[in-house]
Amino acid sequence: MEAAPTTLNLGMIDTTPQVAERDCEEFIRALYEQHGALLLRYAARLLGGDWHKAEDILQETAARAWKHSSALGTMGDAAKPWLFRVVRNLVIDHQRASRIRPLEFRPLENLDVSGDDMDRVLTSQVLVVALQQLNEQQREIIGLMYFLECSVVQVSERLGIPPGTVKSRSFYAIRALRKLLEEHGVLGRDY
Repeated sequence: MEAAPTTLNLGMIDTTPQVAERDCEEFIRALYEQHGALLLRYAARLLGGDWHKAEDILQETAARAWKHSSALGTMGDAAKPWLFRVVRNLVIDHQRASRIRPLEFRPLENLDVSGDDMDRVLTSQVLVVALQQLNEQQREIIGLMYFLECSVVQVSERLGIPPGTVKSRSFYAIRALRKLLEEHGVLGRDY
């Protein structure tokens, strides 16, 4: 059963498991064909280019649309604003949750230092000590940008500061870390 280009109407939905599963697949397929690309681009734009999270948002939007399929199926093009509103609300929920839920840091002491390279082990220990000597703001910036590999934009959103401030703090944090490593004899002055 093919859906018309401007509607998600699937008719009466039978409640038997086999028919309901087939209807769900058809509904979701029609939703993706008609609105998937637009919704995905919209979510990615709201998420600052995070396409993986945008795909998750699109999947959750499709699941919510299926839950409301009896109403959406008869709305035709009027379903489009509802779908965009769901995407927007899910992105807002994601951003709120990421502000509340801190990123998980692995303690530096638990970093996997394998092999018999004693120099590498000692350098790692000195790095841990040097990082502990930095102030909290510097450790946070270095942790986000270099250990968790977050982009400037992601760190900016996470900390609620402008990207230029992230770059500046990163510069000064690395400079302070380099100075500490020089004091501990890990880096030469010409590095």
